[in-house]
Amino acid sequence: MAQSQQDNMAPDAIAAMVKQVLASMNQGGTQSTAPSSAPAQSSGHLDAQKDYPLATKRPDLVKSASGLQLKDITLEKVVAGQIKFEDIKIRPESLEYQAQIAESAGRPHLAANMRRAAELTRVPDARVLEIYNSLRPYRCTKQEMLDIAAELENQYQAKICAALVREAAEVYEKAGRLKTA
Repeated sequence: MAQSQQDNMAPDAIAAMVKQVLASMNQGGTQSTAPSSAPAQSSGHLDAQKDYPLATKRPDLVKSASGLQLKDITLEKVVAGQIKFEDIKIRPESLEYQAQIAESAGRPHLAANMRRAAELTRVPDARVLEIYNSLRPYRCTKQEMLDIAAELENQYQAKICAALVREAAEVYEKAGRLKTA
């Protein structure tokens, strides 16, 4: 999100959002009192039955983009201005963990969405919005879509997203939804 929008957010609005997030995390399940097992790797080891929701059953795995642990993000710190926007952004590893959980629950499409989202964490927010708008019907030529795919793959290592954009270019071409040059 743009820095100017972040600066314009009222502390009351931020506090309300944090309260809502914390409340939803606490509703996700019973907190485990036993110490967690060794940290999971990104190779599909998390299980929906024992690890979901991560915030309560595996808080050791949940960190912000700046590296803060979930327990370090408090309403008091938000209101005091000690928590920055980067402190509440998600890490790609957290999305990968969610993908592993989705796979273990038999939800491969959700897992694929999580992995695409993980790739997009490497793309600046403003560029994600530009790409989103470009991919609407009649906004790009096929070559422009292929250029976006190449940018995603080469500049941001977003190979899954790049493949999706290439597929969309083919579909748009067949459906007559491309911008004419």
